[in-house]
Amino acid sequence: MTAFTQSKVDEYYEALLNRDSTYVGIFYAGVKTTLVFCIATCRARKPKKENVVFYKTYSQALKNGFRPCKICSPTENANETPRQVVEAINLVKENPKEKISDDLLRKNDISPDLARRWFKKNYGITFHAFQRMYRINNAYKELKDGKKTTQTAFETGYESLSGFGYTYKKLIGKSPAKSTSENIILINRLTTPLGPMFVCATDKGICLLEFTDRKMLESEFKDLQKLLNAEILIGENNYIKQLKTELREYFDGKRKHFDVQLETPGTPFQKEVWRILNTISFGTTSTYEQQAHKLNNPKAVRAVGRANGLNRISIVIPCHRVIGKNGNLTGYGGGIERKKWLIDFEKGLVQDSIS
Repeated sequence: MTAFTQSKVDEYYEALLNRDSTYVGIFYAGVKTTLVFCIATCRARKPKKENVVFYKTYSQALKNGFRPCKICSPTENANETPRQVVEAINLVKENPKEKISDDLLRKNDISPDLARRWFKKNYGITFHAFQRMYRINNAYKELKDGKKTTQTAFETGYESLSGFGYTYKKLIGKSPAKSTSENIILINRLTTPLGPMFVCATDKGICLLEFTDRKMLESEFKDLQKLLNAEILIGENNYIKQLKTELREYFDGKRKHFDVQLETPGTPFQKEVWRILNTISFGTTSTYEQQAHKLNNPKAVRAVGRANGLNRISIVIPCHRVIGKNGNLTGYGGGIERKKWLIDFEKGLVQDSIS
């Protein structure tokens, strides 16, 4: 629990009573009588002040034994893309060959500053850099389909071939004429009841699904680019759209198995470990030792653990279902509290279906 001054507790409690939207994401209120936690705008009946504890992050609330409120969905809504940013992204998608200026954003009642801040916080780039990525990704697809560089450059909104070529090479890694055989990894963002996640996909399938606050995420991106000899661009393809749908169904309790196609570069041993992970039934757990026995290599417990840790596709490849031999929860890239939540969530659904 994070220690707040009494004046701050009073302030937060007042915001909770008033459903003050300016406090969404600023604090998370844990209700001791129900063991749920909420965001400021929750419509649920308000608890007494003495029954509330406040946390700075949803991870702290989860770690202290609270579960997300089903009414306000705190971990999802607190990280949901703001309406203005959604509209700005839609402008880019609907006009993939045009530059969306600040003036155009303002004409659509969108704050350019808000868009810039959100992209900087969630992707590490500006909104205009996002636009360039989206336009270049669109150009890459057209060039790969056989379209001429000159036609693509001017139709994409560039006033000169040199400007198009410079930006294209900076993002793709090679000139337009030499890049059509290169691989591209598309990256997108989605929200879940456990917080926001990044999803990556190639034209062969999903290659990454990780929580945005996962440690060593930058290293995973670099390794993935090296393994697939590819550059990462912001975008979306059918695999990403399918994954978003299936993940939503999973958290809604309507899906126990994922059907989306995957691309999982790794050593033969790592791939076999990841394949074995998918044999752990929904709502059950296994140990690293049991996983090693399934591989007919009982001495490879540590190697199995390392391979589990290198799994880049969380939830879909269910490394969260592997626990220690003594029953304790062990390391999980998304955090132990998320691992516990996922295990309890799946077991609860199985028990509900039996009863």
